[in-house]
Amino acid sequence: MSDSTPPTPSLPEKPKSRTGWIVGIGIAAIAVIVAVVLIVVNLASPGSSAEAKRVTVKIGTTEQAAPYWTVLKKAAAKENIDIQVVGFSDYTQANPALKSKQIDLNLFQHLLFLANYDVSDNADLVPIASTIVVPLPLYSDKYKAVADIPTGAKIAIPNDATNQARALLVLQEAGLLKLKNGGTVLSTPADIDASASKVTVLPVDAAQTAPALNSADGAIVNNNFALTAGLDPKSAIFQDDPKKSAAEPYINAFVARSADKDNATYKKITELYHTKPVQDAVLAESKNTAVIVQRPQSELISILDELKKTVKAAN
Repeated sequence: MSDSTPPTPSLPEKPKSRTGWIVGIGIAAIAVIVAVVLIVVNLASPGSSAEAKRVTVKIGTTEQAAPYWTVLKKAAAKENIDIQVVGFSDYTQANPALKSKQIDLNLFQHLLFLANYDVSDNADLVPIASTIVVPLPLYSDKYKAVADIPTGAKIAIPNDATNQARALLVLQEAGLLKLKNGGTVLSTPADIDASASKVTVLPVDAAQTAPALNSADGAIVNNNFALTAGLDPKSAIFQDDPKKSAAEPYINAFVARSADKDNATYKKITELYHTKPVQDAVLAESKNTAVIVQRPQSELISILDELKKTVKAAN
């Protein structure tokens, strides 16, 4: 008989608790969810890196003092677009500035003026949206009606190619002169039939047409220069009809470089231009002489292309 103590039977191993790793997984999952929520909140919150960045767009114009710019700038600012209006003293400066990338857009010209510039300067500027057509009026400080203007009177007209031609057509429509073969959108003073005309013309810089009223018997003055000079559009003694199809070459437009013709930011600005607050300001500025125009960009480019063909043929 052995005197050794029998070995104590071993107890079964205690099952490990699953609570710890379940809690751990739960905490990790909550952490992931919180992180995702924070990312979403940061993406949506103002001032975050994901918010659309504010951009500055420089727009050249000859009517920088017009009140509608203030309305347009405020509307654009709400869309994270800061519009910087760049003023030019005459029509010859804004297109070269756009071509050389000193500005991003310009708004001062009609399609015929643009066509003439593109052809003469071998440029590729294009309209991205239409704005308005304004009549081209005849003013006089000496006479209250066209019929009162005497034979031999001198009428000042803009000397830039496209506005000059339009001015001649206006004077022809008013019965003050006659153009050979009826005239065209590219007529010059050389096309005047002097023997059949009542007046002679005095070509001057467009900005000087209003001041020329002090010495000339009358003047054809573009709307923006007329308003700057304090002329009341209602005092014009004659003007062409901006609603006629013949006015298509004179549709004003936002213009960009060809590479930017589909730029979303620029298109947004043009959309804002056609909102009621801006349109109301535009009409008020023109003293309700302007006619709002909304034509598709494709149509504007087609009109421009046809005008460029006309200009090239004339050259």
